[in-house]
Amino acid sequence: MVREIRLYFEGNKKLRQGFRRFLQSPIDLARQHSVQFKLIAADSKAEAIRDFMTAVCTHSTSLNFLLVDSDCPDKGNLIASIREHANWDAKVDAGIRDGQLHFMVQVMETWFLADRDTLQNYYGKRFHGNRLAGNPKVEEIPKGDIIQGLEEATRDSPKGKYHKTKHAPDLLTQIDMSKVCSAAPSAQRLIDSLHQSISPENRSL
Repeated sequence: MVREIRLYFEGNKKLRQGFRRFLQSPIDLARQHSVQFKLIAADSKAEAIRDFMTAVCTHSTSLNFLLVDSDCPDKGNLIASIREHANWDAKVDAGIRDGQLHFMVQVMETWFLADRDTLQNYYGKRFHGNRLAGNPKVEEIPKGDIIQGLEEATRDSPKGKYHKTKHAPDLLTQIDMSKVCSAAPSAQRLIDSLHQSISPENRSL
């Protein structure tokens, strides 16, 4: 049985608490099964991949997961793209499975667009939600459109223009995971994989 899960994610360490709240369901399940759950931040995709590979080699008693931005649509080749990354060492392939590699498609901010009510409540007056891309299949919205839309929608709000390290940690603690998982299949896969790794008879949501 797994005794420790380590999730290496692409993002500033200030996002750790936000991710902990967003992943509350698998974290609670881990606690019930006496499984430690650790979140390790990396400032870039390359750093996250490097740290994940190091963990696979040095934390052999843990089950390690990688979570990075895809920076592109999911056309079924994201796992292959990680294994083609310049920082990837093919020697670790023998020690992992695809269920340990996960993506925020196309970026973490994609999740915010799945819960626009929270965006409205967080930014308050003069939040221009009509500036956000309207596609309900949020993972199809290009990365550039996601960021530009958030900046334009929030520019006149009391909190000011969207800022990743200032606003994203709070937004991650407030967005509705069920809404995100409904709109973003990659988020659902992450939750399912974590639940399944902790307790095979339990699945998410």
